Amino acid sequence: MSDVAPFGDFVEKSRTVLGNLVDMTRDISWSELLTFWCGFNHQDDTFSWGSYLRVVYCNDPDNVGAVSRNYPGNYVSTTRYSLVNFIPKSLFEQFRRVANLYFLAIACVSYSPVAPFTPLSTFAPLVIVVGAAMTKEALEDWRRRKQDINANNRKVEVYCRKDHEFQVTRWKNVRVGNVVKVCKDQYFPADLFLLSSSYVDGICYVDTMNLDGETNLKLKQSLDVTSVIKDEKSLEAFDAVINCEKPNGNLFSFAGMLKYGGRDYPLSLRQILLRGSKLKNTDFIYGVAVFTGHDTKVMQNATNPPSKRSKIERKMDKIIYILFSILILISCIGSVIYGIETRRDLDGRRMRRWYLRPDESTSLFDPKRAPLSAFLHFLTGLMLYNYLIPISLYVSIEIVKVLQVVFINQDQEMYHKETNKPSRARTSNLNDDLGQVNTILSDKTGTLTCNSMEFVKCSIGGVAYGQTETEVERALARRDAESSNIDEEVPAGMAGRDMQPAPSKRRIKGFNFRDDRIMDGEWGNQENAEVIREFFRALATCHTVIPAIDRSTKEQFYEAESPDEAAFVVAAREIGFEFLDRKQTFITLLERDFRSGRHVNRKISILDILEYTSTRKRMSVIVRTEEGRLMLYSKGADSEMFKRLSEKGRRFETETMKDIKSYSQSGLRIMVVAYRELNEEEYRTWKEEIEEAKADLSADREEWVHAVADKIEKELILLGATAVEDKLQEGVQECIEMLAEAQINIWVLTGDKQETAINIGYACRLLRQQMQLIIVNLDLPEIVELERTKDREGIEAASVASVRNQLFEGMNRIALANKFDAQFGLIIDGKSLDCALSKKLEDLFLNLAGGCATVICCRSSPKQKALVTRLVKWKMGRTTVAVGDGANDVSMIQEADIGVGISGVEGMQAVLACDFSIAQFRFLERLLLVHGHWCYRRIAMMICYFFYKNIAFGFTLFWFEGYASFSGQPAYNDWYMSCFNVFFTSLPVIALGIFDQDVSAYLCLKYPFLYREGVKNILFSWHRILGWMANGLVSSVIIFFCMTNTMTYQALRKNGKVTDYEVLGIALYSSVVLAVNCQIALSINYFTWIHHLVIWGSIAFWYVFLMVYGSLSPTLSTTAYMAFLETSAPSILYWLCTVLLVATALLPYLSYRAFQMRFWPMPHDVIQQLHRDGAKGNDPGTNVPVGDERTPNEKLSCGGSGTP
Repeated sequence: MSDVAPFGDFVEKSRTVLGNLVDMTRDISWSELLTFWCGFNHQDDTFSWGSYLRVVYCNDPDNVGAVSRNYPGNYVSTTRYSLVNFIPKSLFEQFRRVANLYFLAIACVSYSPVAPFTPLSTFAPLVIVVGAAMTKEALEDWRRRKQDINANNRKVEVYCRKDHEFQVTRWKNVRVGNVVKVCKDQYFPADLFLLSSSYVDGICYVDTMNLDGETNLKLKQSLDVTSVIKDEKSLEAFDAVINCEKPNGNLFSFAGMLKYGGRDYPLSLRQILLRGSKLKNTDFIYGVAVFTGHDTKVMQNATNPPSKRSKIERKMDKIIYILFSILILISCIGSVIYGIETRRDLDGRRMRRWYLRPDESTSLFDPKRAPLSAFLHFLTGLMLYNYLIPISLYVSIEIVKVLQVVFINQDQEMYHKETNKPSRARTSNLNDDLGQVNTILSDKTGTLTCNSMEFVKCSIGGVAYGQTETEVERALARRDAESSNIDEEVPAGMAGRDMQPAPSKRRIKGFNFRDDRIMDGEWGNQENAEVIREFFRALATCHTVIPAIDRSTKEQFYEAESPDEAAFVVAAREIGFEFLDRKQTFITLLERDFRSGRHVNRKISILDILEYTSTRKRMSVIVRTEEGRLMLYSKGADSEMFKRLSEKGRRFETETMKDIKSYSQSGLRIMVVAYRELNEEEYRTWKEEIEEAKADLSADREEWVHAVADKIEKELILLGATAVEDKLQEGVQECIEMLAEAQINIWVLTGDKQETAINIGYACRLLRQQMQLIIVNLDLPEIVELERTKDREGIEAASVASVRNQLFEGMNRIALANKFDAQFGLIIDGKSLDCALSKKLEDLFLNLAGGCATVICCRSSPKQKALVTRLVKWKMGRTTVAVGDGANDVSMIQEADIGVGISGVEGMQAVLACDFSIAQFRFLERLLLVHGHWCYRRIAMMICYFFYKNIAFGFTLFWFEGYASFSGQPAYNDWYMSCFNVFFTSLPVIALGIFDQDVSAYLCLKYPFLYREGVKNILFSWHRILGWMANGLVSSVIIFFCMTNTMTYQALRKNGKVTDYEVLGIALYSSVVLAVNCQIALSINYFTWIHHLVIWGSIAFWYVFLMVYGSLSPTLSTTAYMAFLETSAPSILYWLCTVLLVATALLPYLSYRAFQMRFWPMPHDVIQQLHRDGAKGNDPGTNVPVGDERTPNEKLSCGGSGTP
């Protein structure tokens, strides 16, 4: 009650203020005043309309209600940074990495007395590395900024009510409520409510390619009441209010209400034009801006995809922690020894190392306070040994991955010429994961198939028509012929039918039907001619297709929201029911009268369209024929349609269901067609209900509309069923066979019926003849009986028990067949999958699925696809790739480790959500087996080498510390250490990561088993990583101890002085630089001129740097001053020791590799040997080394995993 008084006071004050506004041209109703108040009371957002609180004052953007709500402008920004926040935000991003944060701390501490080197030499490499990363971020953000500038400054015409005319302005100036005029081929600047168009009936055609990627035009239609607004004069008096939903990212729904002329009109998506779409085939439209800027649906969808990190990157973090642990350990060892030695330096008045003057020392060296000195030495050690952590590792990997992506994008072998679509990598984070994929989860329609539907068969009145043989039928015939050795075997469901190819005829897109009984007007001679007429009239009427004319050929074609709809309309046309034109309230058909044989134009009034959704799984239209009959035509999935049939409408049910089963076995997509005649009173009552439901602005509006639609979609009369074929994409069969040879498990998650999915599986060779099938479904008599009782608890309990038993039975079959090395395929339907994904059964289901080479989930929903993907990824610990092409695949794509979108005909939703996009499923073979293998190998080798070279370098510092009594004196000049990772060893490892190939692309595809290197993670396993680290440790021991024992007492100077600290540092450093660069030369399999340039160039650059830097003033060059030119360079001993030590340091690696290749060759070693044998005249595909009788793939399966 406490809020009532303030509300009343506020209303009274508001009425007083509003009464004094002389510019107000209309009265403000109490509902509007309430809306005005809600605009200030932000704590009560759900006050009246729940989530529907947006109020748009059409043609009045300066209305006090609109101003009070403070709607955002139409300026959009997709940049990550601004001029103000770039430096702090980008720095924050860079120093989120532990290694960078550590180096920043080291650089800060370098200003203290405990630092073993100068601050500048520490800061410089950090600035270079962080600066390079920030520059990359800045360039990427600047490209986004330029796109924003272009979009915000596009021109549009906005109506000025004061001047009574349209004025040109920029997109960024459009406000909520503005009336805008958009002309043909222009983009819509905001989400607009369609007022009218250049067409009399207020329709317009919209290209939504930028939103969903669909190339077909969408039909939009204004309300009758606003379609008369055609010019500036009619806009003068236009004044309306729109109450609608809050901004959201749902591109496929809109709920709102137009208050105009004292009446309320419900609004739907049909009246909304979304920003980013384009006006086509329409001269102009008038629209009211409803959502602007970041409130528009396209911007609401512009969210960043889930952050994904590759397996190698996650493992690399653990290795960094190991190196940190090693760094702390050796710092502790050094500080303990240093503390013990320091304490011993002063014993009373006796000084052990008197030359260090322990009696006059600071806290850094104080025998009286040895623990403090030891602790400070520990801090010195943390800075001194920081070279164990590769500072340039992250930047180098980013550079390499970005350039790897360039090669993927430019691969001509993955370019689809027919659609002009190349492959595209939308992220560079997951390149190496492409080489470690264990399981592929794929959609079927549009992914394995073309999603280019062809009408091939139909069942009308219980009679099957259509004699075209489908791909699946041919595949089944081959399978049966292989099993029975009878080439003439007829596929299931095709017995007694004419399988001869159809006579040659002009190819018609979407129509591959042939049956002389109903073609060319012969349908009128059939006994069921009346049923055939209603069947094809339903196909010609029940749709949202738009007829259009091809400008080049002048032929008519159909713009449809799905390929199925276009195929149905084309089929109706070819039989004799041609769809000619669509207006706002009627369509025109050209029918062939079966009695007279003449063609008759029929005008059919469209009263209502109940659109298809994935929830309803059906579509209906209510029409009035020229004879005045009220007809409802409906088409949909058999699971939804059969339960809506009336008792008298089931006359052909048995025959139709038999034909549907046969079509499903042939891999065809089924749609059941039915109708009913309505009476006027029933329709009038229903019409009032549906209008009331559409006018509702509550959150459950959509459910209400569906419930009302259900009331009239009943008591239907069955006409028949259509069967359309979605052909397999080119190369799918070969691709699946290749992936199976690579032992990649393939799961197909489809909405098809079980029979269809199984036969498609055989057609694309996902299921093979020798494979045993485990089928889990709930099509059991006891379950069906329970479903009739509608006892939900009983049904659930029985279903779970049945699925559990079937899963156990499948496990037993696999266990019994293990000794026979049999392969299994698991087929599970949607209802069973619901039970299998429950907490009780998910482990059992995954154990069974893990034992099968192929899994097919039928009748699966988008949610189930995502759940299955999540379980495989987390519970089974497998690297997953999800492949899809439609909006229903987005959740699965985002859930998987790697999402691959097929840029097909279902739109761009999957592509926009994916990590990699390809035009055809067959390109997945090259993406994984070639680019995936290369990227995985390159990144793994690159990281292992990074740790090798840093340990080899860092431990020479540790050994020198021991040699110098852990005094904190570094072995090298400050700038030597700073430049090691940045200049002298960085380019060779980057070149390895970009260009190296263990085998060619041809051999990767010829021997797909090579891919198992990545799946088993052979090249980045812990023992391999530790092996490389051990190699670095051994190299450091050889270089340091051999060099110090050889050079220490040698007189290299002209004055006879023996080797000092400066010369020993140069000798050690030169040996390390040469050793690590020669090591990478030995590791590279595929040399290019770039490799030679960067490897030998890095070595040469070290010596050039040494001469130039050593020639500078001693205040700059310090210990390097003339040390090389005067001492090391003239000495033969220096050069001889360097060469011999480098060779000795590489000897352990060479010995190990020789031993490994002889006794435990890795898979790529075997293929390289086979390739070399082939180059000598042998066939690399069949021959193996002398004395080895194994086949190439057998050798691969036995390949070792070796360390370096």
